[in-house]
Amino acid sequence: MSVAVPRRLAAPEPGWTVSADVVVVGSGIAGLTCALRLRERVDRVLLVTKTVLSAGSTAWAQGGIAAALDPEDTPQEHLEDTLVAGVGLCDVEAVRALVTEGPDRVRELVALGAEFDRDAGGEIKLTREGGHHRDRIAHAGGDATGAEISRALIAALQRVLADPGIEVVEHALVVDLVTAADGSACGVTLHVIGEGQVDGVGAARARAVVLATGGLGQIYTSTTNPPVATGDGMAAALRAGARVTDLEFVQFHPTVLYLGEGSTGQQPLISEAVRGEGAFLVDDTGARIMEGRHELADLAPRDVVARGILDVMGERGLEHVWLDARHLGRDFLEQRFPSIVARCRELGFDPATELLPVAPAQHYASGGVETDLRGRTSVEGLYACGEVSCTGVHGANRLASNSLLEGLVFAHRIADDVSARLGDGDLPVREPVVADGEPARLLDSTQRIGLQRTMTRGCGPLRSADSTARAQLELEALAALPSGAAEPGPRTWETTNLLHLGQALTLLAHRREETRGGHVRTDHPERDDGRWLVHQGLERSAAGVLVVDERPVSEPMGAGR
Repeated sequence: MSVAVPRRLAAPEPGWTVSADVVVVGSGIAGLTCALRLRERVDRVLLVTKTVLSAGSTAWAQGGIAAALDPEDTPQEHLEDTLVAGVGLCDVEAVRALVTEGPDRVRELVALGAEFDRDAGGEIKLTREGGHHRDRIAHAGGDATGAEISRALIAALQRVLADPGIEVVEHALVVDLVTAADGSACGVTLHVIGEGQVDGVGAARARAVVLATGGLGQIYTSTTNPPVATGDGMAAALRAGARVTDLEFVQFHPTVLYLGEGSTGQQPLISEAVRGEGAFLVDDTGARIMEGRHELADLAPRDVVARGILDVMGERGLEHVWLDARHLGRDFLEQRFPSIVARCRELGFDPATELLPVAPAQHYASGGVETDLRGRTSVEGLYACGEVSCTGVHGANRLASNSLLEGLVFAHRIADDVSARLGDGDLPVREPVVADGEPARLLDSTQRIGLQRTMTRGCGPLRSADSTARAQLELEALAALPSGAAEPGPRTWETTNLLHLGQALTLLAHRREETRGGHVRTDHPERDDGRWLVHQGLERSAAGVLVVDERPVSEPMGAGR
């Protein structure tokens, strides 16, 4: 099926303009790290974020950050665990960069002020999560690692806000990328909810743009992602012609608290670290689900655990299974997982005395805007890091707690590359041109729940040729709806972004006729290395149609750029 995606969203013309050397979009671990490092090296950095600095996905990360910090651990062992979890589709050199540079990047976080949990000897406590053969997960506040990292980075940013070389704009939704005549990125259009001059739609022009806008979790009915995760940066990059890769690989976290069939939106995550401390999964008879399915049992990679749960749910006609943490004891649970215990109790569950109902829900996008090892995308002047990107680190399935580390490592790499290129004159000031073609038909936000249901039914953890074909037709029908009452604005733009990404994801999911990573193709239940040991990428052509190609895993991400 041919899928057409417009070059831009329908939006008012920019009413104001600001300029910087670099615009960084997003304030999670990737965006904050990149902006802080750039601020030391370039004259002017503009950091824009969708709501407030602390509202992104980083703050929700419970489990921790993975790095070979233990003297008995090695980057090579971390690399091997990552490759196994990625089910044959990882870029080995990207993983090598992650695991070798990761320990130093974590130590720099500590020097910046991040306070990780420590043992009696003052060393950082390390625990284990699914897919890891070593204790290498550093955590903070028990189960509030992301919140602590976010706090430390925001505090570091606040200390330098008086510096005229860096400016922060909050409540700024990226609408589209601004490009020059040669297609290179030279800024973004923004919608800012504010007062005074910086209000409404404007343009931020720059010699380089760094997207750190997070994932697309709101494309599904149930997700662990915050409401801001509507794929805005990923969709803007797609419309501007950037190559998007491996989008079909969506990770469904196996243990999300089940709140009933009608519950939608952000759902409570029960961190993998709970199983790392000894909790285990059981069915309605009390039998352990993961015993005999994998050598690591309940600590198998997430795709293996999610698949085991789905198998049991299907075999026994269950809406969920159960997580048993009762044997860990009230005192331990309250000390190690204070946030999780408090949230469960708010919702009427007590993990110290009760089994917790859990089921898989969308958690992480392993694919995204393709980058090379320096964070460069296929669009000149455009960089991407964090969940919006596809560096090749995750392959078909992310290893637990590698996401924070990826944002940290590749944000540093981007800052180094951008500052070097600016110094060499390799990123000149470019004159923007008006994007050609008709703007997108906007999809009214009232259609969002229907879109989410289509994606969940068609491209959820269980999918098939029939389900993905139906999803393609349903999304095509949504795209053909007249804009009608869909006035340009944040909710409408977000919903339209989800539509464009849903069309791209479904196109790739329909083509991949095998089971690999986070999903099961019920009509092709086995992994097929003979045919599918490839990355699927797509780009918007000059004619506005998404063009798919396949590249062997042996070809590094971003090769040829």
